[in-house]
Amino acid sequence: MGYVDDNLLPGERVHYRARLHWKLFVGPVLLTILGLAFVGLAINQGFDPYWSLLILVIPAGTVLSAYLTWRCSEFAVSDKRVLIKTGIVGRHTLETLLTKVENIGVEQTLWGRLFNFGTIYVTGTGSTRETFAGIHAPLEFRKAIEAAAVAFEERRPGGRPQA
Repeated sequence: MGYVDDNLLPGERVHYRARLHWKLFVGPVLLTILGLAFVGLAINQGFDPYWSLLILVIPAGTVLSAYLTWRCSEFAVSDKRVLIKTGIVGRHTLETLLTKVENIGVEQTLWGRLFNFGTIYVTGTGSTRETFAGIHAPLEFRKAIEAAAVAFEERRPGGRPQA
């Protein structure tokens, strides 16, 4: 179980989950390919194959770091709240009631639009603004928050009437 599942309120259900985009792995994979090329070159030049494999320690570390960052980041929309957790050792969390979310902003560069990733800005009451970069399908995440907020308002006594 992850952070989101462990912190759900009684009767609360998750409607949408998001992850960080796979672009997180591009740099580490390219570094690994470069490392493999150096290992091949070192072995071809007569270096000890076992010592030349030490070249791959740094690329392996970057791949592991990217995987842990991807695995330990959670983004979810429930029927009552927006829940976000990032970080491995140092943790950054955001749990905001749908009624307290004032604005959801999405920023995408050209590459972000092409590969469907971007930065989300969650603004709560009191003008607190939280930024989360590199999210896969940020427009879908925003749409899920908006849909959950409308559904929540319609369920509340004295809320907006259903159309």
